[in-house]
Amino acid sequence: MSTRAPDPSDLLVTAKPDLNHRIGLWLDHLSDERRLSDKTLVAYERDLRQFLRFLTAHLGGAPSLKDIADLRPADFRAFLASRRRQGVHSRSLARGLAGIRSFLKYLERRGDVNAAASDAVSPPRQARSLPKPVSSRDAIDVTSGDLALETAPWIEARNAAVLTLLYGCGLRISEALSLTGKMAPVPGTKTMRIVGKGRKERIVPILPAVSDAIAHYVRLCPYAIDADGPLFLGARGGPLNARMIQLAMAKLRGALGLPDSATPHALRHSFATHLLAGGGDLRTIQELLGHASLASTQIYTEIDSAHLLAAYDRAHPRNGTK
Repeated sequence: MSTRAPDPSDLLVTAKPDLNHRIGLWLDHLSDERRLSDKTLVAYERDLRQFLRFLTAHLGGAPSLKDIADLRPADFRAFLASRRRQGVHSRSLARGLAGIRSFLKYLERRGDVNAAASDAVSPPRQARSLPKPVSSRDAIDVTSGDLALETAPWIEARNAAVLTLLYGCGLRISEALSLTGKMAPVPGTKTMRIVGKGRKERIVPILPAVSDAIAHYVRLCPYAIDADGPLFLGARGGPLNARMIQLAMAKLRGALGLPDSATPHALRHSFATHLLAGGGDLRTIQELLGHASLASTQIYTEIDSAHLLAAYDRAHPRNGTK
């Protein structure tokens, strides 16, 4: 078993021996049984240290195990409020609360405390960040396969075919890479059946550009593509790893001068955003994306509105910045 223990300069000075002993056991549990990464362990330890420092001031002394057991929802809300006053944002507050809850759940499983007080506190609401689509011109450049960034033409064609599926059909990268040889659309194919999240099936239309890109890749691929095997293959003939498409997109970003937000998933966002801008209705886009809830699709209306307002600000003759 690991002998990992809290840093004496941090946790020991803010917790009494009985609580500090439980902290050491918890950290060993996270490391040895749950196999959390060092980065995650450091984050959890830091979150708990911040909470203990707050409790030391809040309670007038280093907390004991009994003090933890006696905490009420108001104590957790006071902690969150104090962190907010220090300028900590909602995302960090929510992550910190999750780390503290992990420790309390561990104590609860041991029979030391009841974790209901922390469960009664809702994490801070986080501002929803809008997806960042690429422009239609950039999406076409990314999916063209004309930049010759790969040493093997067939790999260039493969990458272009996958990215064309993401932009042309709105697929998730996992959905594109789950296609089998017999599912490959051939020129003239109008639709394709996709198995998405939760094994939910949907039908997506196939543009000629999509089927042409896939057919071009299949012609150049040096490996036999089995009907029941993966359609997209790696350099050695095995299933293609999503990481390879992410790296290919990084090369394209560099070559085309695109921002870091231009990821493979951004092409799916672009599919939805450009359809909406072209007059597509939300219900149809919801079906094409495979969203279980219309609320997930409605975020694209916010993107479209943001683009319209930006264009208005740039173009209106009464804009005071002109």
